Amino acid sequence: MKSVAVGVFLALTFATCGLAKTHSTFRAHVQANPRDGPAFSTKLRLFGRDVTIEKVPTLSENDVTGLRTYRAADGTHGVLFELNEHGRLALDTLSIERRGGSLFVFINGRPAAELQIDRRVSDGKIYIASGLSANDIELLKKDWPARK
Repeated sequence: MKSVAVGVFLALTFATCGLAKTHSTFRAHVQANPRDGPAFSTKLRLFGRDVTIEKVPTLSENDVTGLRTYRAADGTHGVLFELNEHGRLALDTLSIERRGGSLFVFINGRPAAELQIDRRVSDGKIYIASGLSANDIELLKKDWPARK
């Protein structure tokens, strides 16, 4: 009887929390020190070279509030992500503390961009210039409103 009550409680909790299924993912991982170890970092082959990134993303789809999409010159699409206050503060902090490193952005589980951290970014916006498909853009628009 207790297991039924716990099951009903969990079902109601999840239903009332407004947990909506997302159509796409956005993750931004900071370049890590290779000596950090496998508990905190992971090694990947990205953009033609071996890199080490932090396992926990600094930014995720929970930090995105809107986006603007663009058509790139090479026929792919680009996007400007607008972040909420938490995301803006996290981006501002990493742009100060991790200057000289890289930020790796993954869209729908695929690497989308490597951004050099060369200046302070306090406006809460991340720009991916190109490389996204039309399908990626449609999925992104289902989760976040496109801004003009």
